[in-house]
Amino acid sequence: MANLSGESIDSLYAGEVRVVQPRHGYRFSADPLLLCAFARIPAGARVADLGTGSGVIPLLLARSGKGRQFVGFEVRADAAERAVRSVALNGRADEIRIVCADVRSLPEEFRAGSFAAVVVNPPYRPAASGRVAPGEERGAARFELTGGLVDFLRAAAFLLAEGGRFFIVHLAERLAELLDEMRTFRIEPKRLRLVHSRGGEGARLVLVEGRKGARPGVEVEAPLILYREGNGRSYTEAAAALLGVAVPDRLPEN
Repeated sequence: MANLSGESIDSLYAGEVRVVQPRHGYRFSADPLLLCAFARIPAGARVADLGTGSGVIPLLLARSGKGRQFVGFEVRADAAERAVRSVALNGRADEIRIVCADVRSLPEEFRAGSFAAVVVNPPYRPAASGRVAPGEERGAARFELTGGLVDFLRAAAFLLAEGGRFFIVHLAERLAELLDEMRTFRIEPKRLRLVHSRGGEGARLVLVEGRKGARPGVEVEAPLILYREGNGRSYTEAAAALLGVAVPDRLPEN
C-alpha cells in the first residue's frame, strides 16, 4: 500500500496491527488499547464500534479473537477512508466493514438489536468546555462536535440485542454522568475500572462494561496504574499484563 503524503503507517504489537494515520491530525492514544484489553467479548459476537476513527479498535479486537464480524461507524469521510485502507492493509476486509455514518442517524440497513456488543471511545469533552483542538479532525475526535455522550449511548442502545454487552472508555470526571445516562438507555453498568497515570494521582480515565436490560449490580475492579514511578512513561507490570506486551514498551502518548 502506498503511503500518501501527510500520513504514516504505525505498528502495534510488533507489526501484527498496522494503522494508517494522519501525521498532524488526530492520532489514537493508549485509550483504545486499554478499552480493547478491558472488553470481554465472545469470540463469535457481531461487534459495532461507534466513532471508529482509524479503525484501530476493530483491528485490535479481531487480532485478539474478541468478536467475529465488526462494523466501524465513522462520521468523517477522510478518517473512514483511512480506516478502510487500514483494514485492507491488515488483510481483515472479510471481518471488518467501515461505514461512513453519523451515530445520530444510522443507516436503515442496521436494525435494532442486531449487534451482540458495542464498543465506544467517544469524544470526551462538550464543545463548550474549553478551547477546541486545532484542526477539524482533532477537534471532532476530542470534543463533542458531531455527537455527545447521549447520542453515542442512544445509538448503542438501539444496536444492542437484549443482554448485549457495551464497553466504553471515558473521563473519570464524567463517571457519574456516564453511569446515569447508561441506565437511562437501559444499559446497566456491570463492571468498571478506574485508570490512573501514576500511583498517588487521581483517576484520569474510567473503563465501563454494561449490559442491555440487565439487573443492577456492578463489579468495581482494582485501579489500574499505568506508569511506573521515576521511570518516564514506562508502564507497570499490571498495565503490561493487561495489554499483553513487554514491560519496557511504551503506550502511545495522548
